[in-house]
Amino acid sequence: MTAEQPEPPPRTEPRGAPVGRRLVLGMLGLGVAGVASARYVQQGLESFLGAAADKDPTGLTSLLPNGGGFRYYSVTASVPHRSAADYRLTVDGMVTRPATYTLDALRALPQTRLVRDVQCVTGWRVPGTPFAGVQLSRLLDAAGVRPGAGAVRFTCFDGAYSESLTLEQARRDDVLIALSMQDKPVSHAHGGPARLYVAPMYFYKSAKWLSGITVTEQVQRGFWEERGYDTDAWVGRSNGREDTPTG
Repeated sequence: MTAEQPEPPPRTEPRGAPVGRRLVLGMLGLGVAGVASARYVQQGLESFLGAAADKDPTGLTSLLPNGGGFRYYSVTASVPHRSAADYRLTVDGMVTRPATYTLDALRALPQTRLVRDVQCVTGWRVPGTPFAGVQLSRLLDAAGVRPGAGAVRFTCFDGAYSESLTLEQARRDDVLIALSMQDKPVSHAHGGPARLYVAPMYFYKSAKWLSGITVTEQVQRGFWEERGYDTDAWVGRSNGREDTPTG
């Protein structure tokens, strides 16, 4: 993940000449035009940054914020796209009924909608973000977890990222296979067409581009845990941070 840079302190400017009436009216006109076009600018900026991040091996595009407050980030130089037609999510490991889900099959299951703050361990937060999808516990119950299982490992079709939760954590009501984010289908840049969403934990636990759910005996450290992040990533209680916990 990348840290949001603090804003510099405001500069004290010398007093200048009075602003003319025409200039004020011109600025107001630009402001009105800006408000009217803000939604389209936002959409264009998100599309541009998403496409740029997908082809950026340096990760520098993740330093660029957009109006939605999110940072685009991938740990690989590029991520293949998956359409509704070719997306697959497998559930396997210590289960009695392994399964493979298409995107349509996931959409056909009962959906849960949550509105929570998204909190990155580097400090940035996006408040009141809606996510909707299938509760992970529903897929685990359908697969039939075998005795002796204690954790769930998640893999991604970027070919590099992974995450893990204890079985108890994975069965929480606020852990989803998210198909919708901000009341729109999860975009490729945000980890679509399906991603993990672990509401009460820092956002690195919410693996993007989800392709595999494997029930295991014990927790296996994920991509960032191998690089020093906490395996249990409760907001406000891990990684040395004291952020207000997400509700």
